[in-house]
Amino acid sequence: MTHQQPKLGLSGLTQAGRKLINLLADLRLAIILLLAIALFSISGTIIEQGQSVSFYQNNYPESPAVLGFLSWKVIVAVGLDHVYTTWWFVSILVLFGSSLTACTFTRQLPTLKLARRWQYYKRPSQFEKLALSTQLQNKTLDQIIPELEKHRYQVFQDGNQLYARKGLIGRIGPIVVHASMLIILLGAIWGAFTGFMAQEMVASGETFQVKNIFEAGKLAQAQIPQDWAVRVNEFWIDYTTEGEIDQFYSDLSVVDLEGNELKQETIHVNKPLRYDGVTFYQTDWGISGIKVQINNSPIFKLPMAKLNQEGEGNLWGTWVPIKPDLSEGVSLLTRDLKGTLLVYDTAGKLAGVVRPGMGVEVEGITLKVKELIGSTGLQIKADPGIPIVYTGFGLLMVGVVMSYVSHSQIWALQTDHSVYLGGKTNRAQVGFEREFLELLDGLEKTEPELSVSSP
Repeated sequence: MTHQQPKLGLSGLTQAGRKLINLLADLRLAIILLLAIALFSISGTIIEQGQSVSFYQNNYPESPAVLGFLSWKVIVAVGLDHVYTTWWFVSILVLFGSSLTACTFTRQLPTLKLARRWQYYKRPSQFEKLALSTQLQNKTLDQIIPELEKHRYQVFQDGNQLYARKGLIGRIGPIVVHASMLIILLGAIWGAFTGFMAQEMVASGETFQVKNIFEAGKLAQAQIPQDWAVRVNEFWIDYTTEGEIDQFYSDLSVVDLEGNELKQETIHVNKPLRYDGVTFYQTDWGISGIKVQINNSPIFKLPMAKLNQEGEGNLWGTWVPIKPDLSEGVSLLTRDLKGTLLVYDTAGKLAGVVRPGMGVEVEGITLKVKELIGSTGLQIKADPGIPIVYTGFGLLMVGVVMSYVSHSQIWALQTDHSVYLGGKTNRAQVGFEREFLELLDGLEKTEPELSVSSP
C-alpha cells in the first residue's frame, strides 16, 4: 500500500498569497518597519561608519561598554560599523518597500478605481444619506450645470440624473506618495551598494588618484575613477583681521593619465568640485613641507609633521640637519601658513623667529626659509543613488500637495416640480459647505431648505 503526499492546491496557494499580501499591507507593519529604519539610521549616524577594528576597540571598549552593552565586539558582529549595507538593514528596506507596494495595489488603486466610477441617484431618499442636501423648487438641471462648471466640476448627465465631481487628483496623491517612497528606497539601496567615500591629504603641486577609501559598497569598484586624476594647483588660506581663518581654498584640475586638463575649478567649504559622478569637498588643511637653504647650499625640501597638542590647537614641526653627517640639526615649528616659524637650536632653546623669504643665524649658520607648502584635505564621495533619491523626494512633495486636494462629488435628480441636490467631500467639509451655499446663491435660490446630516 502506497501513501501519497498531499498536494497544496492552486486555491490554497492563492489563499496563502492573499494572506501574505494582506499582512504586508497592514499599516501596523509599515509603521514598525519605518520606526526600525529610523532607529538604525540614527545608529549609523551616531556610530562612525567604515572605520578599522582598532578604531572601534579604542572608542568602544568592552569594559565599560557604552550604555552597558555597546562594545566593539557587538558593533563588528552586528554590522553597526556599516549599517547601510548590512543584509538585515537592506532586508528591512525591501520589506518596507514590499509593504508599500502591497498597500498601493490592495488599497490605494482600488480606492482610485472606485472614485473614478460613479452611479446616478435615482430616488429622492438617496439624498438623505449625503452630508449636505437640499430641494430646489422650479429649477432644472440645465440651470445647475453652468453653475457647477463655474466651480470647475466635471459634469455627467443621463436624462433627469446628474453627477458632478472635481479633485480626483486628490485620490491619486497617496499613490504618488507611495511610488515616491519606493523610488527613495531604491535610490538609497543603489547608493549604498555602488557609492564610496574617501579622504585625501594632498600637498600643493601634487597629482593624485582616489586611493584612500574608507567606506565603499559591494558594487562600488565601477565608480572609483581609474582613467583620470586630480592635480592640486594651489592651496591657500584667507585670514580675518584678527588672524583667524576665514576660508581655505584649493585650485584643482582634473587631468587624464597623460596630464591633459579636463576641468579646472577653485573649491572651498560648501563649494565642491564635481566630475564624472564624483564630488570633491574641501574639509581640512595642513602643512606638508618646507623648502629651506643652509648658507649657500642648494634649496631642499623637508616634510613637516603635525604634532599632538591634545586639543590645544595645530602645530607642525620639522628637523633641519646642519651638518653633512646629520649629527646635528635645528627644529622649526609653526601653527599656520601665515609664515611665522620658531627656530630652536640643538639644545632645544628658542634661537629666533623667521618668515618665508628671510634668514636667521643659528648655530653658526644662516638658515633661510624659502617656502611653506600647504596641503589640502579633501573628502571624496560618489553616490549614484542621489539622483534617484532626489527624484523620489520631488515626487513626494508633489504627491503630498496632491493629497491635500479635496475630492468633492455632487448629485442631482430632477422630478416633475423640483430638483434634489446634494453632495459630499472627503476633506475640508467646511469649505465644501461654503461652496455648496455659493452654488445655491448662484442659482438665486432664496431660503433653501438645507439639511445637514451625518454621512
